[in-house]
Amino acid sequence: MRKLLFITVLALLSTALFSQARKPVIMVIPSDAYCVREGYVMTYDDGNGSTQSAPDYSKAFISDENLRLAVSELSKIMADRGFPLKDLEQTLKSMETQQAEAALFSGTGGGTITETPLDRLKRTAKADIIMDLDFSIKSRGPQKYISFNLRGVDAYTNKVITAASGDGAPSTAATVGLLLEEAVLNYMDSFNAALQSHFDDMFANGREVTISVRMTDNCPLTMNDEVEFLGEVVLLSDVLDYWMDENTVNHRFSRVSGGDSFVDYEQVRIPLYKTVLGKERAIDTRGFAMDLARFLNKEPFNLPYKINERGLGSVWIVLGD
Repeated sequence: MRKLLFITVLALLSTALFSQARKPVIMVIPSDAYCVREGYVMTYDDGNGSTQSAPDYSKAFISDENLRLAVSELSKIMADRGFPLKDLEQTLKSMETQQAEAALFSGTGGGTITETPLDRLKRTAKADIIMDLDFSIKSRGPQKYISFNLRGVDAYTNKVITAASGDGAPSTAATVGLLLEEAVLNYMDSFNAALQSHFDDMFANGREVTISVRMTDNCPLTMNDEVEFLGEVVLLSDVLDYWMDENTVNHRFSRVSGGDSFVDYEQVRIPLYKTVLGKERAIDTRGFAMDLARFLNKEPFNLPYKINERGLGSVWIVLGD
């Protein structure tokens, strides 16, 4: 009995330590408010014939030395606490090498990608959490200090995980980096604890994403057609629910709407990792959606598909030619 209890406790401790050993990948970016205030704004075609505005991170990083110093200092603070980082400047350079890839493009059997510049930045970096930094340098007589607003945002859902704001101590000689460090250090323990808690929840309960399944006019089946599956005759939409229940973490998902030609799922909890050819690999929304699409492409359904990525945490599976 004691031996069994010892083995059980050891297994639980090993699982807990394994989970705690993993930390979220983080990227620090300037906030929308900062970019708009400083004039770092670009326009882009949203793929629907409309022109939208968005932060121009490349221009901001090239033009703003204070921003580079602030982002570098905050990244250093997070790295010192053991968080793996995606470097914004290097990510922007990677994006520049992919300019041939349009904001909306078609590929053979690959569907489309519909995304904002921020979506594209997230997709390239593949960070778990975005640290959204707004700051301003203020004066008090001969002294300067930094006022900041910092948010931790889930890169997949855009939900705010935690936030901190405040003012640093005035100084006559400190650099921007030191001013920011002085301003944020008192907040970082609780801030980082909230980020780690959010990631631990993702590790245990899955990453939250949204999956929509759509059908073209010439799709050979509708969601309300009856099909034979596992020895029973059920609706195709019920087959999708079954697949979701079998493949989500702890069977957690919400079917929020559906009709003859579509089903929408939210709060879909997908695993962070899966084993491929004997090795553990990270899985994202597209990878999870591809598994569902391939399932529907096989017997007895034989449904052709395309994948439409609508940001890092949202995918449409379009069934039909």
